[in-house]
Amino acid sequence: MTKVNREIVVSEALDLLDEVGLDAVSTRQLAKRLGVEQPSLYWYFRTKKDLLAAMADAAMAPHATAPMPAPDDDWREWFLDNTRSFRRTLLMRRDGARLHAGSTPVNDLDRIRHKMDFLVASGVPQREAQTAMLAASRFTVGSVLEEQADAGSGDGSEPPADMPVIDHESAFEAGLTLILDGLAQRTATGAVPPPGNAAAPRS
Repeated sequence: MTKVNREIVVSEALDLLDEVGLDAVSTRQLAKRLGVEQPSLYWYFRTKKDLLAAMADAAMAPHATAPMPAPDDDWREWFLDNTRSFRRTLLMRRDGARLHAGSTPVNDLDRIRHKMDFLVASGVPQREAQTAMLAASRFTVGSVLEEQADAGSGDGSEPPADMPVIDHESAFEAGLTLILDGLAQRTATGAVPPPGNAAAPRS
């Protein structure tokens, strides 16, 4: 029998995700891969939701372990690199964006605070920094959702002849540039958005 622990369960679950896609991931199939009885998985995860949350957290490891910004880094270049890293990480896993969507980065809050502090220390108003990080995160997840949906359609149908072909990477870069340009402009003018509570950024 395979020796099982929480890390092995999550690793095998991510491999299963890559093979069958998010909709087909089940504790029954996972238990079969691990060579254990299905109820034994509840020792590590009480619900499938808990398992998916752990998978989402583990799938973010390449981005979560990327170098943090240094005080003398150019904040604009860092903002671009950080968002690109987030996109690359989502694309590493089949249905990576769907897995990530709605998750809460409870294990990455210190890194997020460090990133926010870096932007503020670089002259970006705090609220502007928070809003831009949130916008970039949600834009990236949405972009990858569309890209992975296109890649996984597999129905063999051809789009209409007059429909433009979308280059997902170019479209992402263009949108990211618009977000950065808006942030740079607001930073330069010192504009402050209307009051209200923004959600915490997740990238």
